[in-house]
Amino acid sequence: MLDAALDLFLGSRCVGCDEPGRMLCPRCRAALSTTAHVAWPTPVPAGLVAPWATEEYDGAVRALVVGHKDRGQWGHRRVLGDLLATAVLEATAGLDPDVPVLLVPVPSRPGAGRSRGYEATTALVRAAATTVRRQRPAAVAQLLVSRGAADQKALDAPGRAVNVSHSMHCPSTALARAGRRRPRGHVVVCDDVVTTGSTAREAQRALEAVGLPPVAVAAVAATRRRGVVPLVGPGAGRG
Repeated sequence: MLDAALDLFLGSRCVGCDEPGRMLCPRCRAALSTTAHVAWPTPVPAGLVAPWATEEYDGAVRALVVGHKDRGQWGHRRVLGDLLATAVLEATAGLDPDVPVLLVPVPSRPGAGRSRGYEATTALVRAAATTVRRQRPAAVAQLLVSRGAADQKALDAPGRAVNVSHSMHCPSTALARAGRRRPRGHVVVCDDVVTTGSTAREAQRALEAVGLPPVAVAAVAATRRRGVVPLVGPGAGRG
């Protein structure tokens, strides 16, 4: 109720239909997907585990992601967290339900969180974990740190792969802390959007290097690339 009152007071409009009021009106909220699918990028990075996404990165969902990450619209984390949780639950549906799911956020570039005043991806992963825990044990494990990479918005798939190559690592202190808290777990790499898959593949590489192979990648949304609908792909299924 407080969020709704603030939206009205500040003159907000729905990011989906431009209706005055909530930043996401009930009608547009209800239209969001409640299922997730494997969302292979094109081309698929070699060795990438199955990436699951709940929505296509377009329209209202794109506005929600951009608003949350770049415009300080932090209230969107609840909706985005629910979408990410759907992808996580679909990705792990065939796995032992008594073993916790360890949600590993893709790290921001050094200083990005400070400049925003907010670690956007970690926040939405925490929101997703709250929803996932209603169905199975889950925890957020901040295992990855970025050494830094250039902004990727203008890069194509090969350029992104080169840009992020060996840009992430798992500090020993984070590994030790996670091991004490959760000696077992299904590791899932989590991000807001799967574009080329390069960032997810680099996160996967860094985790595999310390003996923690992810079972899947989960994202809020996936981009449509080269005229191919991203919610289908080679080996579509649980991974």
